[in-house]
Amino acid sequence: MALGTNHVTKTTADKFIPEIWSDEIIAAYKANLVAANLFSKMSFKGKKGDTLHIPKPTRGSASAKAASSQVTLIAATESEQQVLINKHYEYSRLIEDIVETQALASLRKFYTDDAGYALATQVDTDLIQLGRAVGTGTAYSTAAASTNAFIGSTGATVYNSSTSNAAALGDAGIRRSIQRLDDNDVPMSDRFLIVPPTTRNTLMGLARFTEQAFTGEVAGGNTIRNGQIGDVYGVKVYVTTNADTAAGNSATDRICLLAHKDAFVLAEQMGVRSQTQYKQEYLGTLFTSDMLYGVAELRDNSAVALAVPA
Repeated sequence: MALGTNHVTKTTADKFIPEIWSDEIIAAYKANLVAANLFSKMSFKGKKGDTLHIPKPTRGSASAKAASSQVTLIAATESEQQVLINKHYEYSRLIEDIVETQALASLRKFYTDDAGYALATQVDTDLIQLGRAVGTGTAYSTAAASTNAFIGSTGATVYNSSTSNAAALGDAGIRRSIQRLDDNDVPMSDRFLIVPPTTRNTLMGLARFTEQAFTGEVAGGNTIRNGQIGDVYGVKVYVTTNADTAAGNSATDRICLLAHKDAFVLAEQMGVRSQTQYKQEYLGTLFTSDMLYGVAELRDNSAVALAVPA
């Protein structure tokens, strides 16, 4: 006797196959990351605990060797950088059966892309917010009236959000900021400049940028790849809408960040995880993506923040 054609297939059991959701969301997450792909990343996956300890050895100096004398011993009490794994973010949707039945397949694509974008935005924002306090070693604070940032036009005047003295990024500001990294012996390789879209507009009006970089292609033959739009004075430039708003009364100001990859670190204890569960009491499917991580400043003098208007 034939059993009929009412088979349970991948299509009919789609709610119970979370791997598909997970793969799509991880892909969207990676595609939307900018800052997280530029700064140092450390895996804390599979480890127990809430704090990552990173040794911070002190650089030594060379000593002159005198004839018939012993060598000069050097020693230092080494320090460490602690990274608190204290950021747990999630993205959840409850998709009722009527929606699952009647909606176009593009709805699911939107949700997966949106989940990846939301988590990527949060990670990038947390990293860029660290830039507000570079040079001071203090924690990021949304209540701070002033920061250790400089104004974008010259890179010399200290920014104060209470007076909103932010100024559009200028050639002098870029050069002065590069010098600050040079003065601190920051390696010239692996430097980058993260800017908001408004500053990209400004850069396209700077002859130095258009002459050197905005020629229609970057490494790999693509002008826009992971946010990269070109380079200036040998520093790769990336644009992101996640560029942090300034503190205090000037909520519309933005922060540009010139940094080396070792300035900050992203420690992931749990990467993007996606789960689905059918909720009979709601006749719908609960879909959740979440991740667990921490961010911290590693090298205080390896980044410079520049305040610019929105």
